[in-house]
Amino acid sequence: MTVVIAGASLAGLTAADTLRNEGYEGSIIVVDPSTEIPADRPPLSKQVLAGEWPPEKAQHRAAARVPDLDLDLRLGVAATALDAASRSISLSDGSLISADGIVLAMGATARRLPGDQPAGVHVLRTLDDCLSLRAELEKMPARVAVIGAGFIGAEVAATCRGRGLEVTMIEAAPVPLGRVLPGDLGAFITDLHRSHGVEVILGVGVEGLEITSEVGGSEHVSGVRLSDGRVVEADVVVVGIGVVPNTAWLEGSGLRLENGVSCDATCSAAPGIVAAGDVASWPNPLYGEVMRVEQWENAVEQGEYAARRLLAEIRHEELPAPFATIPWFWSDQYDRKIQMAGRPSASDEVIIPEGSLEEHRFVALFRRGDLCTAVLGVNRPRHVMQVRMKLTESLDWQTALSVFG
Repeated sequence: MTVVIAGASLAGLTAADTLRNEGYEGSIIVVDPSTEIPADRPPLSKQVLAGEWPPEKAQHRAAARVPDLDLDLRLGVAATALDAASRSISLSDGSLISADGIVLAMGATARRLPGDQPAGVHVLRTLDDCLSLRAELEKMPARVAVIGAGFIGAEVAATCRGRGLEVTMIEAAPVPLGRVLPGDLGAFITDLHRSHGVEVILGVGVEGLEITSEVGGSEHVSGVRLSDGRVVEADVVVVGIGVVPNTAWLEGSGLRLENGVSCDATCSAAPGIVAAGDVASWPNPLYGEVMRVEQWENAVEQGEYAARRLLAEIRHEELPAPFATIPWFWSDQYDRKIQMAGRPSASDEVIIPEGSLEEHRFVALFRRGDLCTAVLGVNRPRHVMQVRMKLTESLDWQTALSVFG
């Protein structure tokens, strides 16, 4: 009996751990193109980038269990093709594996700007990305330009300010996180960064990079050229414009690929094949919509669920109930802890039952008819956790509101 896990990600290693915990004694082959087990991502934009943690402290919890899991761990080996009908996977080392079960947990890759990337331009997804960027920040560049005001971009901007660097954050949308947060809440992110000295430029796209030729013919970024003609001078540019699911190798596999690997409500992509983590797209019954969630907690929960669901199929047991989860994440920016549970949209009504936007310390509930779709809190962890627990039981608006008396 052989299970292949494509991706030594948090979701992939969590799935391996769960398989063993559930009594699976067969072979578990884990393949990943990285030569090292990928690091836990949350500290990369904060503690590790700030120089507060050594790199080894960013090891995620599932990695610590690897020596006890009896894995056939093949690092530096990528899955290159899949035949879903026969459950056979081709690997970059030329080998072909026929599996009884497959877990797809390849994660995602950071989007980059089009064209060649000169020195000084960074993304932040892996530990190598983090250490490369950190080395440049330690040289105290005159200015750092951050392209994208999502949570990664905002965290990098905050970390750079914490290092005493001048920072410009550029966002093409009129407010940060405009696709998720209504204008007032997006404006809060803007105000938070401006109050800490970040230059925030909104509603302006990026046309390209300014490049300087250095001695020896090498090229280094010197600025960001905006769509309105302005140039933001910068020695370091960080691109935080989202990620792309790692599904290119699955073209022609027989799986449906649409915003990741398309799965049913039980995270099954095909007989004997499940997906988990950043790459999985599935219909979440709590919200009645298909979603792909790029969050730490989801990678753990979905990795556990996918492993149990696959085992049930292999053992011909009753399948578990659909994977229903309340998406959850947190972001530390300056002295503010931002936490969100749920799936809001920019069109939801926002009620603030606790605190205020002005003091940068509040709880916001998102209302859609009779439903509470999400809660967002800033330095209000107790209230956020209470509402989160309510949401796991029901999205009923009054139930969520009852937390506040």
